Amino acid sequence: MSEKKMSSSRKHHLKSLMLSIAKGILEQEVKDREVERQRYMAETCQPLSLPSGTQSLQELCRELHHKIDVIDEERYDLEMKVNKSEKEIEDLNIKVIDLKGKFKKPTLRKVRMSADAMLQALLGSKHKVSLDLRANLKQVKKEVKEEDKELRDVGDWRKNVEDKAGMDGRKKMFEAEA
Repeated sequence: MSEKKMSSSRKHHLKSLMLSIAKGILEQEVKDREVERQRYMAETCQPLSLPSGTQSLQELCRELHHKIDVIDEERYDLEMKVNKSEKEIEDLNIKVIDLKGKFKKPTLRKVRMSADAMLQALLGSKHKVSLDLRANLKQVKKEVKEEDKELRDVGDWRKNVEDKAGMDGRKKMFEAEA
């Protein structure tokens, strides 16, 4: 705030001066370009001298057509070089972005798709691959446990009271010691 503020009339005056100077510079640049164009045309293009006979006019037309063809070929070659360079630049820019790690991963959506439909989408409709996961599973037969067999063999629980006593045959052990 130590600087003094400029009055609005002073600002408008300076702005109009800058615009008039810029306008003068632009006009001078346009004149310089026109002079340069005239000089270039005088150097590269010869003044046109039209021949009087039809044979000489046809020869002049052939010569001009040949020059046009050569220039078109050069223009096409340059366009192809520019396009190739632009593609290379674009590829390099993509690589730079990938290396920087600023590539945003798109949000993934849940897709309900069977395994067969997924394979068909990946491989295309030409390949008919069915993925039946249940066919690959092993068949497991239920085994009957030995304990269950013993229980089935023993029909009545009263027959083996001593075997099934709470102390697993400790009663027999005491009887054997005595």
